[in-house]
Amino acid sequence: MKLPSKTLEKNLFKSGYRLIYAVDEVGMGCLAGPVVVCAVAFKKKFFGQSHEKLNGLRESKLLLPHQREKFAKELLTENLVYAISYAHPKTIDKLNIYQASRLAMRNAINKIKPQFNLKSIILVDGNKKIPGLKGKQLAIVKGDRKVFAIACASIIAKVYRDKMMTRYAKKYPGYGFEKHKGYGTKYHQAQLASLGPCEIHRKSFAPVAKLI
Repeated sequence: MKLPSKTLEKNLFKSGYRLIYAVDEVGMGCLAGPVVVCAVAFKKKFFGQSHEKLNGLRESKLLLPHQREKFAKELLTENLVYAISYAHPKTIDKLNIYQASRLAMRNAINKIKPQFNLKSIILVDGNKKIPGLKGKQLAIVKGDRKVFAIACASIIAKVYRDKMMTRYAKKYPGYGFEKHKGYGTKYHQAQLASLGPCEIHRKSFAPVAKLI
């Protein structure tokens, strides 16, 4: 599997961009827990360095938990400006998962106080731009697999969400959130059927809705 490339970012900086923002979300398909978004700001200087400790970095789903944690820790020592935002299950049920994730994306970008007065661009994972933002955007299908900056955002978001779900496992025991992180595994669905939904289950998702 090819690693995400830094080519796009380097070309954007060469063409005069001063800041690149990358944004990605995790937890879209889960039956429980929030959808979490990370937005990261990159300056040209970052892409002029070698970052040997980030060799092998790729989209979060293609890494083992200890690898994700290692890369997330390394990224956070780089003094990158980043922000986390999330939409709780109640918001997901109210808006739908797509709209809730877009709301969280907008909030994450706004949290890092984007400098649209400088020439900047937002790289978005997916096939659609984020509505309601001023700056220039580029939506990239499977961006987390292709583009280094988006892969970085995906890793930070995934590590953050996994920790949230591990904390939820203590508050709502029996579902195994610390193992599957809210995804609809056979074990999760069996426990859901046995115990019924808890407060962080997404009531609008079919496997949960049929148990209410």
